[in-house]
Amino acid sequence: MLDGKRILLIVGGGIAAVKVPDLIRRLRERGAAVTPVLTRAAEEFVTPLSIGALAEAKVHRALFDLTAEAEMGHIELSRAADLVVVAPATADLMAKMAGGHADDLASTLLMATDKRVLIAPAMNLRMWQHAATRRNQAQLAADGILSVGPNEGTMACGEFGPGRMAEPLEIVAAIEAALAVGQLAGKHVVLTSGPTHEPIDPVRYIANRSSGAQGAALGRALAGLGARVTFVTGPASVPPPAGVHVVRVETAAEMLAAVEAALPADAAVFAAAVADWRVANAAGSKLKKDGTGKAPALDFAENPDILATVARMGPGRPRLVVGFAAETDAVLENARAKRERKGCDWIVANDVRPATGIMGGAENEVSLVTAAGVETWPRLAKDEVARRLAVRIAEALR
Repeated sequence: MLDGKRILLIVGGGIAAVKVPDLIRRLRERGAAVTPVLTRAAEEFVTPLSIGALAEAKVHRALFDLTAEAEMGHIELSRAADLVVVAPATADLMAKMAGGHADDLASTLLMATDKRVLIAPAMNLRMWQHAATRRNQAQLAADGILSVGPNEGTMACGEFGPGRMAEPLEIVAAIEAALAVGQLAGKHVVLTSGPTHEPIDPVRYIANRSSGAQGAALGRALAGLGARVTFVTGPASVPPPAGVHVVRVETAAEMLAAVEAALPADAAVFAAAVADWRVANAAGSKLKKDGTGKAPALDFAENPDILATVARMGPGRPRLVVGFAAETDAVLENARAKRERKGCDWIVANDVRPATGIMGGAENEVSLVTAAGVETWPRLAKDEVARRLAVRIAEALR
């Protein structure tokens, strides 16, 4: 995925810089060339010798290197890369970027580059939550700067909360996604998301706890790779992503109809948490208590199986059909069985027991089940899961 790609890696001055050697190793394993730039503060945590040895490249440190500057070295550095990565992106570096400052080599490179920039923020949780940092983050996002993390966890200072730099493999996944832009250009992906609501009467309905966050993140990631995305969503609490065609539905039957209307497609990804049953005798007016203490009798009927319908449709079937399996027991066994039973190509399985905090939460821990076997990913932010899955989909559709 990264073979032959050139990464300009700017290392900021924070304790998270100790993760940078592992990040460089991971990038080099995947065939990337890494050109390191150390800020003065970064040298308090990692040495130019160790970073240069791992990158097998010269480490750049000073803006006014007379030999390099005779050839406008900072301009060449900033434009020779395929991607500029800042890890860790400290509060100071983010502030410089947001304000357009250029008073050292790192900030000058960031001002002079014509390439995409990906930052991996890392700082004390109070600094991350400070109003100035939030403003700077919003400005960088508006400027088109990509971001991965930060994660929540224990800090070097002993405090707990958001501010930990993303792990090296998360950053690698974000780099792969950033460099894969355009890989899905010309491809059409149908994606379902959110819960369905099955009416009991005009006021009440049966639903589940899905927020639609993972589906929305996947929609963003697919659109970011250039795909034309038809986003079929139930009544989710998370808003749909920008850059996709949104089709809003309520019930499982409506979702199936919307999916069928959206075909043909190159891939169909079913991230929605579709209700298995509907109320066959849904009332046309609000059900009332009658004073007897007896609940109204509800007759249930099985909903259409959207995943199986598309996976087994024969002519016109998308090249890649991906289902999701939200399980509370025997996750992998149930996921394998679901893939066989439904006839889909992949299943993305996760454990949604309440103790995990995944259903409706900000993170996910999934296993990708395919004909080749099972690939288990670490617990990641849902945006990171989406990036990884979008890149895998792009590779499968080549």
